[in-house]
Amino acid sequence: MVYQAHPARYESMEYRRCGRSGLKLPAISLGLWHNFGDTTLLDNSRELLHRAFDSGITHLDLANNYGPPPGSAEENFGRILREDFLPYRDELIISSKAGYTMWGGPYGDWGSRKYLISSLDQSLKRMGLEYVDIFYHHRPDPETPLEETMRALDTVVRQGKALYVGISNYPAALAAQAIDILNDLGTPCLIHQPKYSMFERWVEDGLLDVLQEKGVGSIAFSPLAGGQLTDRYLSGIPADSRAASGSIFLNADQLTTAKLEKVRKLNAIAQRRGQKLSQMALAWVLRGDRVTSVLIGASKTSQIDDAVGMLANRHFTAAELAEIEEILV
Repeated sequence: MVYQAHPARYESMEYRRCGRSGLKLPAISLGLWHNFGDTTLLDNSRELLHRAFDSGITHLDLANNYGPPPGSAEENFGRILREDFLPYRDELIISSKAGYTMWGGPYGDWGSRKYLISSLDQSLKRMGLEYVDIFYHHRPDPETPLEETMRALDTVVRQGKALYVGISNYPAALAAQAIDILNDLGTPCLIHQPKYSMFERWVEDGLLDVLQEKGVGSIAFSPLAGGQLTDRYLSGIPADSRAASGSIFLNADQLTTAKLEKVRKLNAIAQRRGQKLSQMALAWVLRGDRVTSVLIGASKTSQIDDAVGMLANRHFTAAELAEIEEILV
């Protein structure tokens, strides 16, 4: 059966201008990091993408190394795009990145011109696209001159392989330099993708100020702190949870008694607000409108529904923010 998008898909989503650009992003974006590789059933990935787009989530975020194995998320997304979403290509914002290890040898990692342009060419081939909407440098390279990396981003826009470019994981001072270089080249930096949640707040120490001052948008990844800011760990660490599996992204050592107590206190506030802890955590990242979009991962459609449901109650009173702050410090 041919997929037909829900006719009311834009009614449930809030779209927010990305910095000073002409582009608007959905308040919630879907990341294809963990649940779109070859270890996931293609039908499940397809169902997640259908539900996301039917809910007004127009921004789909990938990277060259997403899987597992690396590259498989782009390949699987490319297949679903061909089979289901080609009529809607111009309604989608598709992003990819390069900056982490992708292939062997000295040219398959970091931030050289050689690596970034080659990687994007491979990503476009895997997804069956002529261009991506956003192409990011995924992390700073301590050895390659920043000018070379930014010139590579400028080049892919001029080649028509990307409409916009962004950076990810850049600290405030380096982000400011990168943004200035791109402005001088005539290819403004659209967006920065940092890790940001109630439990990881480094962006508040200068980065958000830089982005606001320079008119650059932001999209927060891991806004639920790897699942810590959900109801999954309210009663401890379940045997079948990510934290119990020895995952490098969340392990039992991170869920200390003090951390779990904070989670329970935050959950009590969320319950008073009539929402789940995960919904409150997403709303908190969006508070004050300094973050353009929150980037969620999902393995079930219900997680997408929960995230979109957050928009019905995404604002806080001053008293609520003060109470949350007291718990987090």
